[in-house]
Amino acid sequence: MKNLRKLGVFVFSSLLLASCSVAEKKAVANIEAKSGSTVSGTVTFIEKEGVVTMSAVLSGLSEGNHAIHIHAIGDCSAPDGKSAGGHWNPTAENHGKWMEAPYHIGDIGNLVVGENGTGIIERKTTLWSLTGKDINKNIVGHAIIIHEGPDDFSSQPSGAAGPRVGCGEIILKE
Repeated sequence: MKNLRKLGVFVFSSLLLASCSVAEKKAVANIEAKSGSTVSGTVTFIEKEGVVTMSAVLSGLSEGNHAIHIHAIGDCSAPDGKSAGGHWNPTAENHGKWMEAPYHIGDIGNLVVGENGTGIIERKTTLWSLTGKDINKNIVGHAIIIHEGPDDFSSQPSGAAGPRVGCGEIILKE
């Protein structure tokens, strides 16, 4: 009886610990220079408990604001980045500012770059996912585009941000 009780406590504790352990998923876009720029960096996506956190660390940019968007096609083969297609906009919303209606879920915003040419931006959302069949949420296989200029948050369909100076496909890491 005593051993059975110990076994019961062990099984209960194991199940409790297993339920606390949440698998984390990760995807990365390694940004390569486009349109004659020197842009480089990494955009990392971590999904945990249904929330995706994006962290972009980029360098080789001029001081100021630079638009960053998710584009429809994970193809960065063109020298000007246009092989990545237009903005990823699966819900057919107007272009706008992150989390201010109207906007689409490929609108990330502006990366603020200091005089050293480096910029960082972070976003957290439940509107994206790294796995799953919901094409309105899954960002894997799309591209991150960095633009030469700032997003004006109003020009349709893309924010009048100028040439594409950086591109990277969003790839799921196992």
